[in-house]
Amino acid sequence: MQSLDTPRLLLRPLRLDDADAYFPLVSDAAINRYTGQALVADVEGARALLQQHPLRDYAQHGFGRHAVIEKSSGELIGFCGLKRLPELGEVDIGYRFLPRCWGRGYATESAREALRWGREVLGLTRIVGLVVRENAASARILTRLGLRLESQLSLPGPHGSPFDVDLYA
Repeated sequence: MQSLDTPRLLLRPLRLDDADAYFPLVSDAAINRYTGQALVADVEGARALLQQHPLRDYAQHGFGRHAVIEKSSGELIGFCGLKRLPELGEVDIGYRFLPRCWGRGYATESAREALRWGREVLGLTRIVGLVVRENAASARILTRLGLRLESQLSLPGPHGSPFDVDLYA
């Protein structure tokens, strides 16, 4: 899993020792409002999630979400990158950031680099983005990246209830 670089950000593989910094990204209700994922209760839960998802994705597929490090502060401020979705037969671009970073263009900057890497290095010809219909900001980011609304899906949510998303490709 390769590290990537943008003018303001470093995208590097997530590690188990990122659990403390990763915890707010998977436990804060405001950050996770549109993710359809259950919140994590503690740092140990964040560590387990790192093992179950990005670290396993790296081992199984050779790629997964990157930690996003703000160069000016050295702080892990979010994650962004590609993830294989076997249940849909797709590769998804996704991102999540701390609230202090919202509206600063970090999602667009990091996702643009992740898309470039996916196409040029991994040879992917199709990448999708899943967005909850109410999340207009994320839909704008995907559109800015050149993805277009293709279909609407209903996926199982954290408690089995349907979770409606728009699929951009």
